[in-house]
Amino acid sequence: MNTLVKTIEVLGIIAFALTGIYAAKKKGMDIIGVYSLAMVTALGGGSLRDIILNRHPLFWIEHYEYALLLLVLAIVSAMAAQDIFEKKGLVNIVLALDALGLGSFSASGASLSDQLGCALFVSSLLGVITGVFGGVMRDIVCNEIPYVFQRTELYATCSFVGAWTYLLVVRSSGNDVIAAVACICATFILRIFALRYKIKLPL
Repeated sequence: MNTLVKTIEVLGIIAFALTGIYAAKKKGMDIIGVYSLAMVTALGGGSLRDIILNRHPLFWIEHYEYALLLLVLAIVSAMAAQDIFEKKGLVNIVLALDALGLGSFSASGASLSDQLGCALFVSSLLGVITGVFGGVMRDIVCNEIPYVFQRTELYATCSFVGAWTYLLVVRSSGNDVIAAVACICATFILRIFALRYKIKLPL
């Protein structure tokens, strides 16, 4: 794995882990639940991507430090006062982190798939899978209808646009760093814009 993909994966892992920890604390889970939900949210999408691409070992097994990082985050959050997670302003922070994680994982999924020679459309879909399916698994564990499957503000669409942004920029410029930054920015801005103005798909 090149340095770029690893860097943006770490960024996405931290962002998504924190959203998983927030969901676990809101459900009143103990340290085991917090760690499990952080793992599922942060690593689920990338694991599914690796299974589809037949990449072994899975990325977080190859880089076991990811799991250790999540354990540290889970322990710190478990020690934090519960009322911190009840603060209204924290919701906006979680939404921003989620948008950041979505962009980061969309970039890593599209990048890795493109490097392995997948067709552009396939690479874009794998970017979306990497970006959204950790959240799908998180919601299922929490016994909720996955957010991405509800008629809510644009989510998977943001990931799709971001993945295509990466692919088009990297193909035109040959610079994967610029492409990754463009993907993260496009995904993040579109997601925040959709939340701000309540933009949904027409169908």
